[in-house]
This record gives sequence, structure tokens and C-alpha cells, in this order.
Amino acid sequence: MAKIIVKQVKSTIGRPEDQIKVVKALGLGRIGKTKEITDSESVRGMIAKVSHLVEIVK
Repeated sequence: MAKIIVKQVKSTIGRPEDQIKVVKALGLGRIGKTKEITDSESVRGMIAKVSHLVEIVK
């Protein structure tokens, strides 16, 4: 399976609860934290939901 690296670039302070939960489910939680995740449709959907808070590094 392909892997992607996701990095949190903005804070979740003041964001709706569902976006905070998605960021935590991705394994993030602090600005600058990165996580290597197996690429799948569900993960891509999660990233799309919080695309303004995270970026795909690779």
C-alpha cells in the first residue's frame, strides 16, 4: 500500500468539534506534527475535510 505523510500546519482552536476529531483521528494534534498514514479513500476524505489545517508532505 502507498503511504502519505500528513503535516498539521494550523491550529484547531476555534474549529468545529468534528474537525478537531478528524485531526486527532489522523494522529495529529499540534502544529508541525507529521504522521505517515496508509493511503486510502477514507483517509483522503478525512484530509479533504480538514485540508485548510493540514498539508500532504509526500
